[in-house]
Amino acid sequence: MASPCIGRMNEGVRSVAGMNPASTGASTRVGAAPSLAAPDSRMTPGGPGYRRMSLALFLAGVATFALLYSTQALLPLVSGDLGVTAGEASWTVAAATGGLAVFVLPMSALSERFGRRTVMTASLAVAVALGLLVPLAPSLGALVVLRALQGAALAGLPASATAYLAEEVRPTALVTAIGLFVAGNSVGGMSGRIITGWVAQEWGWRVAVGVMGAIAAACAVAFRVLLPAPRHFRAGSLRPRVLVRTVRGHLANPLLRRLYAIGALFMTVFGGVYTVIGYRLSAAPFGLPQGVVGSVFLVYLVGTVSASAAGPLVGRLGRRGALYLAGGTTAAGLLLSLAGSLGAVLPGLVLITAGFFAGHAVASSAVSRTAATGRAQASALYQSAYYVGSSAGSTVGAVAFHAGGWTGTVGVGLLAVLGVVAITLCGTRAARHAAVREPVPAH
Repeated sequence: MASPCIGRMNEGVRSVAGMNPASTGASTRVGAAPSLAAPDSRMTPGGPGYRRMSLALFLAGVATFALLYSTQALLPLVSGDLGVTAGEASWTVAAATGGLAVFVLPMSALSERFGRRTVMTASLAVAVALGLLVPLAPSLGALVVLRALQGAALAGLPASATAYLAEEVRPTALVTAIGLFVAGNSVGGMSGRIITGWVAQEWGWRVAVGVMGAIAAACAVAFRVLLPAPRHFRAGSLRPRVLVRTVRGHLANPLLRRLYAIGALFMTVFGGVYTVIGYRLSAAPFGLPQGVVGSVFLVYLVGTVSASAAGPLVGRLGRRGALYLAGGTTAAGLLLSLAGSLGAVLPGLVLITAGFFAGHAVASSAVSRTAATGRAQASALYQSAYYVGSSAGSTVGAVAFHAGGWTGTVGVGLLAVLGVVAITLCGTRAARHAAVREPVPAH
C-alpha cells in the first residue's frame, strides 16, 4: 500500500512495483517453492530504446507547450490588433489550458483502451491542424474557440505520456524520464515565445502563430517516427462505471489529492506571471520591443535544467524537501521581481521558472509512482488540476495586474506558493503521525 505522505512514496513504490506477485513472479501459495523473479524488461538510461523514447517524448513536450502557449507572449499585440483588454486577451491562453483540463480525463480513458502511442499521435495531429487555422481567426471569439479546441486536442498528450513512461521505464529511472519530458515542455514554451516574439515584431502575431504551427508539425512527425512501440501496455475497459470507480479510488487517496493541489498551485503562479510579464516589460519603465520581450523567455532554459535535476534532488532531499525548496525558490523570485530594474526582474523570473519546473517534475512523477493501477487516470487528474491552475492563474493574474499592477500579480503568486508549503507541511505531519501509529515489525 502506498503511504499517504509525500516523503514515503519510495517505500510504497517498492511494494507496488517490485514486491507484489504480479511484478516479481513469486508464488502466493503457502508452502510453495520460491521461483526466480522474471527479469525486468522495462527501459533504463543507456538501455535499448531509452534514448529514442526520451527524444520522442522531449519533442512531444516541445510541440505541446509551443502550441498551448503560442499566444501568451503575443498578448499585447493581440490586444492592439483586436481592440481588447489584457484580461480579454488572456482568454486565448485560458481557453486552451481550460480545454485541456476538461478533456484530459476522457482522453486518458481512450489511451487505456487504444494505447498511449496511438492517442498521443492523434492528439498531436489534430492540435497541429488547428494550430494552422488559428492565424485565420477573424475575431477574439473565433480565436478563443479555436484555442479551446486546440487545448482539448492536446489533452491526449500529458497523461498518456506519463502513463507510457510509468509502464515502459523502470521505477528507479521514472523521475528522471518524466523530468526530461517536462524539460521538453520548458523548451517548447521558451522557443515558442522567443520565435513568435521576433517573427511578430516583423510580420505580426498571426504569422508568428502560423510559424509555431509548422514547427509543431515537424516535432509531431519526428515523435511518431522515434517513439518505440509499447511493450507493457495492456488494454483496459472504456466502460464509464470502471472509469468512475478508478477516479474515485484516486480521489480517495489523500497523497494524490495533495499532489493534485500542489500541481494546480504551482501552475497558478506560473500562468499568472507569464501571462502578464509581456505587458509589464513592454510598458514603462522598461519599454522593451516585442522581439526583446520574447527573448526574455530564454529563462525557460533554467526550467529545462531544474526539471531534469528533479530526480537527483529528490534523492538528496526527499520529495517533501524538494517541494519546500521549489516553493521557496519560486517565492524568492516573485519578491525579487517587484524591483523596478531589469537587473532584478530577470533573476526573479529565473528563480520563478526554476522553482516551478522542479516542483512540477517532482509532483507529477510522484503521481505516476503512487498509482499502482489506472496510471493514465491518476496522471489525467493531475494534469486536469494543473491546467485548471494555469487557466486560473492566467485570468486572475491578468485581472490582478489590471487592478494593482505587477504587485497584484505577485500577490496572487505568493498566496499560491503559501498554499504549496501548507499542503506539503500537512503531508509531513501526516507522515509523522503514520510513523507513530505504525507497529514495529517482529524479527
